[in-house]
Amino acid sequence: MDAPEPDIVGRLAGAAAAPGPADGVPAYHTPVFVPAHPRYPADGAPRIAVELLEHAGTTPVPVAFTTLRKLVDALGPAQPWVACSIGPFTEAVRDAGLPKVRLDPSVAPGIRTWRTEDLRAYAQEVGRP
Repeated sequence: MDAPEPDIVGRLAGAAAAPGPADGVPAYHTPVFVPAHPRYPADGAPRIAVELLEHAGTTPVPVAFTTLRKLVDALGPAQPWVACSIGPFTEAVRDAGLPKVRLDPSVAPGIRTWRTEDLRAYAQEVGRP
């Protein structure tokens, strides 16, 4: 006699909702603001480079901020950034072998940040207006 096929659809319909994220962990699609800037390599294929932040004398770490205001307060108004979802960002960081993302990190005084004149110089260097 053949074994009965499992009722997958029925099990899913009757299953309890998946638990949400743990306390203090944002939901997968939570938008975050990540320090980043465009790169224009010699091969002509532009891409976005995520910036890593020095953290307490350790290996530079990827960071993300839960609001644009927090990014600007930490890194200044000239900091280039991209917005993305925290889930795919942390997965990409993990897949690249980088340390875990620090969310809304405090930034040590005196850390080098982008200035308006840096943006102008970078735009001239890469030939972009």
